Amino acid sequence: MTIAKPDFIEGIAKGMAVLESFDTERQRLNATLAAERAGLTRAAARRHLLTLAHLGYLETDGSYFWMAPKVLRFSGSYLASSRLPRALQPTLNRLAAQTGESFSAVVLDGEEVVIVARSGAYGTPTRVLAYGLHLGARLPAHATSTGCVLLAAMSPAQLSQWLKGRLLPRLTPHTITTARLLRQRMVQVRKEDYCFASEEHELGVQALAVPLRNMQGHTVAALNVVLSGGRHPEEALRRDLLPLLFEAAREVRSLL
Repeated sequence: MTIAKPDFIEGIAKGMAVLESFDTERQRLNATLAAERAGLTRAAARRHLLTLAHLGYLETDGSYFWMAPKVLRFSGSYLASSRLPRALQPTLNRLAAQTGESFSAVVLDGEEVVIVARSGAYGTPTRVLAYGLHLGARLPAHATSTGCVLLAAMSPAQLSQWLKGRLLPRLTPHTITTARLLRQRMVQVRKEDYCFASEEHELGVQALAVPLRNMQGHTVAALNVVLSGGRHPEEALRRDLLPLLFEAAREVRSLL
């Protein structure tokens, strides 16, 4: 979204940049680290950190800062007010009960995909689920089945803009790390209307994803099933699970 310069509030943008500086790599930041990550001066970063701590969004020991539970209000408000998670949850639960596998609905946000709704794996210990597949988890788009489905929904021009200047980190030996190979992957995904990813994000984890389209034919999210704990033949997954994913996508289309 583009807005006029007089409508842009610099302070809010800087404060959000400081909040977004916290991630799994850096769970605790001091003013110097926050300044480097948010692109601010140390003095500005310190003021934003102190303000966010005063408002209850951060906790501090006087030197370092870390996120407080109050930050979850943002995700809670999204989940409570957005139609997408509420519309998809019954379908995800039904699929999980039917198959005993774990299903997620995912949207694209910049270079990452975000899980906005998910089922559990019925009758399966939580430990065997792939790492980082909790609600709200952010995963690199280029290395996930859902990310490839959502990127494939872009026009060639949009995909070129998305790729411009972007690094594609290698997460496993199977991760696609070049724009040329990713473009080839997109052609295949568009043709087949699904994506199978095997150990591209995490070793021992495979996933199958399909696009979720609204009544206008626009892809608004992706639906996937994730299997961990061993390698499963793609042909078997296509036979057993792909028809269920396609049927679920048709089922929820009028709700999106």
